[in-house]
Amino acid sequence: MMKMIGAVLIVAATTWIGFQFAKKVSERPRQLRLLKTALQSLEAEIMYGHTPLSEAAERLAKQMPKPLSWMFQSFQTRLQRGDKTVREAWNESLQDIWKLTALKQTEQEILQQFGETLGQHDRDSQQKHIRLCITHLEREEGEAKDAQLRYEKMMKSLGFLTGLLIVILLV
Repeated sequence: MMKMIGAVLIVAATTWIGFQFAKKVSERPRQLRLLKTALQSLEAEIMYGHTPLSEAAERLAKQMPKPLSWMFQSFQTRLQRGDKTVREAWNESLQDIWKLTALKQTEQEILQQFGETLGQHDRDSQQKHIRLCITHLEREEGEAKDAQLRYEKMMKSLGFLTGLLIVILLV
């Protein structure tokens, strides 16, 4: 009886681990879509609302779900303090929340590159930089969707099958 309970617990634990990995794979395209939406909103705030960056970041923090809202909240707080440049505030905000996201290193590099130009140019140039960043994120989103289709189901199955293998080896 104890062996049976142990076997069930092992299979349940490894299945849960597989589902957690699959969740991270499926979360990445969603977060990329949200990030693109946030950048489009930022573009609208800058171009049509003539909104200062700190106010735009505050509005985005209220609109976006976590963890992206935390990034914009952190960015807004750093800008309001005034002891950092826009680039430093952006990069530090990215670093604060990066481990909480499902995004990869390439997306971080795209966003850091975008942060280099943020607040440095006139509105028209800023709009071009935002659109360029959105284009790069769209490319990454396509790759993330492909990876999701390829690996999500496999990770779930692999978690379950790993548990079965461990149980068979222990019995």
